[in-house]
Amino acid sequence: MKYYLTLVIAFLSLLQSQAQQKTYCNPINIDYGYTPIPNFSQWGKHRTTADPVIVNYKGDLYLFSTNQWGYWWSSDMSKWNFISRRFLRPWNTGTYDELCAPAVGIVGDTMIVFGSTYTSKFTIWGSTNPKANQWFPIVDSFEIGGWDPAFFTDDDGKLYLYNGSSNTYPLYGIELNRKTFQPIDTRREVHMLKQWRFGWQRFGEHMDNTFLDPFMEGAHMTKHNGKYYLQYGAPGTEFSGYADGVAVANNPLGTPIGWFVDQSDPLSIKVGGFVRGAGHGSTFQDNYNNWWHVSTTVISVKNTFERRIGIWPAGFDKDDVMWCNTSFGDYPTFLPSPSGEGLGVRPGWMLLNYNKPVQVSSTLGNYVANHAVDELAKTYWCAKTGDKGEWIQTDLGNISTVNAIQINYADQDAEFLGKSENVYHQYKLYSSPDGKKWSLLVDKSQNKTDIPHEYLELPTPVQARIIKLENIKMPTGKFAISGLRVFGNGNGVNPVPVEGFIVLRTEKDKRSAFIKWKPQDDAYAYNIYYGTHPDKLYSCIMVHSNNEYWMKAMDSQKTYYYTVEAVNENGVSERTKPIKVE
Repeated sequence: MKYYLTLVIAFLSLLQSQAQQKTYCNPINIDYGYTPIPNFSQWGKHRTTADPVIVNYKGDLYLFSTNQWGYWWSSDMSKWNFISRRFLRPWNTGTYDELCAPAVGIVGDTMIVFGSTYTSKFTIWGSTNPKANQWFPIVDSFEIGGWDPAFFTDDDGKLYLYNGSSNTYPLYGIELNRKTFQPIDTRREVHMLKQWRFGWQRFGEHMDNTFLDPFMEGAHMTKHNGKYYLQYGAPGTEFSGYADGVAVANNPLGTPIGWFVDQSDPLSIKVGGFVRGAGHGSTFQDNYNNWWHVSTTVISVKNTFERRIGIWPAGFDKDDVMWCNTSFGDYPTFLPSPSGEGLGVRPGWMLLNYNKPVQVSSTLGNYVANHAVDELAKTYWCAKTGDKGEWIQTDLGNISTVNAIQINYADQDAEFLGKSENVYHQYKLYSSPDGKKWSLLVDKSQNKTDIPHEYLELPTPVQARIIKLENIKMPTGKFAISGLRVFGNGNGVNPVPVEGFIVLRTEKDKRSAFIKWKPQDDAYAYNIYYGTHPDKLYSCIMVHSNNEYWMKAMDSQKTYYYTVEAVNENGVSERTKPIKVE
């Protein structure tokens, strides 16, 4: 009887925990596969995926991305369930192939999936029950193909295909017969980059590489209020400035004949913070009609193509301007809900341990402890082993309110290649007010799931000064952490408003500006918001431990507006009055 009572209590506790899970945190916590291509892992095997597309099909969300030997589905955007599927090229050859930068669409009651291809023909697959992994070939060998394809079904039922991935050629669009999937007419050029005008489209980590033209890829189409919003990734997947641009037209193949008109700033861009990059993605709606944008985020340490996935709130304003909110985009964010509309969709929990003191059980080489709290996914701390008992603890500086914790594992000496089954992490998490008296906060010593970017929203906030993570088991390699991130409130005072904020736009190149402000002792970071209208400052740059920034991302032909806020463990300051920059 006691045994069954224990089970019931544990089950009720689990239900309570799930019921109270209202937030998520980027990068999303899915079982990313290890790079499946040997020559992509010369610096060490590592997790990766990119080029995500999410569709809402029969009330569930389905996520497809590059080289994962399958796909995920979710009913709430919190728990993602992986379905193993090796698609064939073409279906009757018996030859397995990867879905690279896949196209996913809905035609009638059928989900359709197609992978990128330049030379070989690829089957278009269909399903009316993808949750059960039931698929059938719609077209044996899709003749026209294309790299980075995207399907779009218009309100009138017409079906379109977009594709393109190049630093030379444009994006293309074409109408398809929705029954035979044969092309109607010929492909039409619909968009080209204009790096001479739009600074964010310049190649390079700092948008200043003049030796190589930028790449444009990853088309995606969204329709809203009768307008067509063509999204595309640029300038390169390995850069922090990897972004999704957006251009608008009055018909699905451009206005008046071909070509879409650019919005000045990209739809999604995230050049600062722990998670960087927000390119090559797609836009979708949840079951409450809230808009979201999913895109590729950048690590690019062990290989150029070492990447993860982020999901950001998105939408359209009253003037039909498309926006995506990546400010605090790697902090806890509310999951889909009926009240999740608009810009204010985050609970306001702050990062509590940026560059705070860290203690560890051991250190491998130059993978030092501070790398676990420096807000850079590219760096990580690593223990000498992956053994049970290795640990890391972070000091918040004072007793704080802890609401959530994110554990970002890094790949050090991983042995896996491709999608591995029965992969899981096990750990224990402790809290302490003084480093002497410890309380068990979370026990996942029996966990059997893969959680490379574990996110824990605590059912009840705790008061603590020190958080300790103890390793029980790693799926492969050594115990390594790129980010042990603690969120909540520091139980102190918000920072004061920023003073001395100036934006000096360069005269010879209007795409660039030097931004500076007075440093503050009560802030660990600053958010710079900007846009081409004082009421539409939709883009944001987070700057840590600095009081200046070289801006390279402007539209040379537009007037801009800038404002800034200070950030600390307790909240944010009031924003400064927007500055007009001619």
